[in-house]
Amino acid sequence: MGEFVIKMPDVGEGVAEAELVEWHVKAGDPVKEDMVIAAVMTDKATVEIPSPVSGTVVWLGAEIGDRIAVKAPLVRIETGGGEASDRVETRPGEIPAKAAASPPPAIAPAPPPAPMAESARRPEAEAPVEKPLASPSVRLFARESGVDLRQLKGSGPAGRILREDVEQFVARGEPSSIQPAMAKKISTEEVKLTGLRRRIAEKMSLSTSRIPHITYVEEVDMTALEELRATMNRDRKREQPKLTVLPFLMRAIVKAVAEQPNVNATFDDERGILIRHGAVNIGIAAQTPAGLVVPVVKNAEARGIWDCASEMGRLAEAARAGTATRDELFGSTITISSLGALGGIVSTPVINHPEVAIVGVNKIAVRPAWDGTQFVPRKMMNLSSSFDHRIIDGWDAATFVQRVRVLLETPALIFIEG
Repeated sequence: MGEFVIKMPDVGEGVAEAELVEWHVKAGDPVKEDMVIAAVMTDKATVEIPSPVSGTVVWLGAEIGDRIAVKAPLVRIETGGGEASDRVETRPGEIPAKAAASPPPAIAPAPPPAPMAESARRPEAEAPVEKPLASPSVRLFARESGVDLRQLKGSGPAGRILREDVEQFVARGEPSSIQPAMAKKISTEEVKLTGLRRRIAEKMSLSTSRIPHITYVEEVDMTALEELRATMNRDRKREQPKLTVLPFLMRAIVKAVAEQPNVNATFDDERGILIRHGAVNIGIAAQTPAGLVVPVVKNAEARGIWDCASEMGRLAEAARAGTATRDELFGSTITISSLGALGGIVSTPVINHPEVAIVGVNKIAVRPAWDGTQFVPRKMMNLSSSFDHRIIDGWDAATFVQRVRVLLETPALIFIEG
């Protein structure tokens, strides 16, 4: 028998370490060549690591949430060969040539792995707990009495738990693992932040600790734009996506930042340099099952309404499926934050560091508006936008948002070139 050591691969981009976010195997599991054994995360991109060999896992070198340095031992696999083998480094998605193609030189067998600390071992799967036998009325009585039926041994046929068993348990005053309704709860639970959730926490901490935020809220009459959007959706071609408000907002931002280039910028804290970007790369904050990610629509200044909508839809689907690439999640110069129908009345969005502005979209609601002679129903929406106050003064923030408001309230202006 031989042993194969898989080390943490170089995932590129100058990354020195990555976070382990998922194990697909545990000690004792058989593995086949090319089978995915683990997933690691660098920045916001998740990379799967395949096994270059077949064999049996004998040792795991980390726990979920651990940061692993490149070239650090990750997994030891016992192979069917008679000699031990050193690890073969691979880049993600790249499988090394089989050992048979170039037999490795004979070396001394690898020493047995050091025993792992108890906290580093993956717990074996526990046997499923059988559901206690009891009638619905006994189950209800147990719940009302705060008794966990799994703690009782039934005296009825085939071990069935009877009402008398529950009454005797309560009379003995034995502690139960569940509590009756309205009882005080004193338990606590510690949840370790790992993977994307830890990245989000780090990003938000960095942003709020370094950037003095100023938030400006403006009300926008969306009635005309909503009428135009409904018409365009009705007349769209089969291959064209259904339009939401966001593509119109993206084009409005493109026009507004052309007049205020400081808004479409990133700020290098360390060097004290503001970097104005010609390209308008708009990040769209998207909620996924794993957490918040920000796919980026690159070069929105060169895209029309339909193109913006198509690219936004493609990126959002990739983000939800977890297949978005690192390039698709980085490089934004300004961000849009939208919660759709859950957008509320107002919000205070956090700037996506190192950007200097973020535009928050709140929900559209019909509200009464005064037209000079009477109140009329209008479709209204608030924009809640935050700016880096080191770079953007209050006047400039208001000027930018007011320009976006005018473009949205008069949507024909969005389509006028120049």
